[in-house]
Amino acid sequence: MLAVTENAAAAIRDITDQQSVPDGAGLRIATDQEAGALTLSLAASPAAGDQVVDASGALLFLDAGAAEILADKALDAAVGNEGAVEFAVAEQPK
Repeated sequence: MLAVTENAAAAIRDITDQQSVPDGAGLRIATDQEAGALTLSLAASPAAGDQVVDASGALLFLDAGAAEILADKALDAAVGNEGAVEFAVAEQPK
């Protein structure tokens, strides 16, 4: 299962705790077959078939393809030079 660092969990909570975001919202990671990539978006709730990852109150919704790709990975986050949150995927520590 995807591991979530404390930095990533804090960043997700910061995003989903905003007033305009409904309770139970999370970040959704989905596969984009056409682009051969993963997409990240804010979602009010998981889509049918999504795997839900609760990392210290930070919710991630993974579609089946993303869950498979990220099963042995870790999600981290940091604030970039421009002040925006940047998420990164890396191998889980052994």
